[in-house]
Order: sequence, then structure tokens, then C-alpha cells
Amino acid sequence: MHRALFDLRHLLALLFAVYGTVLTVLGAAFTTSADRAKAAGWNINLWSGIAMLALAAAFATWALLRPLHREATTP
Repeated sequence: MHRALFDLRHLLALLFAVYGTVLTVLGAAFTTSADRAKAAGWNINLWSGIAMLALAAAFATWALLRPLHREATTP
């Protein structure tokens, strides 16, 4: 019998998804041309948000495909 362990990858995926969503929305809706000029023409909030969402998806996929388990001991 296997017993599931606490997996930090789920928490990291959730945090990256939340922050990635916030940055993506801010980058898509509220970035001005002055903001882009400061970042050498890049919409840094949008691209950082997309990268964080991709990282969240990678962590979630990794956690689902390779869950942590340990053998349960019987007392």
C-alpha cells in the first residue's frame, strides 16, 4: 500500500499560475508605450506572465506524471 507525501510541486504550480495570470493580465491590458520603451520595446509583464504560466503547467504536469509515494509501514 502506498501513502501519498506532501508535494511542493503542487504549491509551486499554484503560485506560478496565480502570479503568471496577474502579470499576463497586467501586461495585456495596462502596459503603456512608455513602459515598453523602458524595456527596450518588450512587453516584459506579458512575456514574464506567459513564461510563469508555462512553468506552472510544467510543474503541474511533472507532479501528476511522477507523484511522490512511500511504502506504508504497518505497526
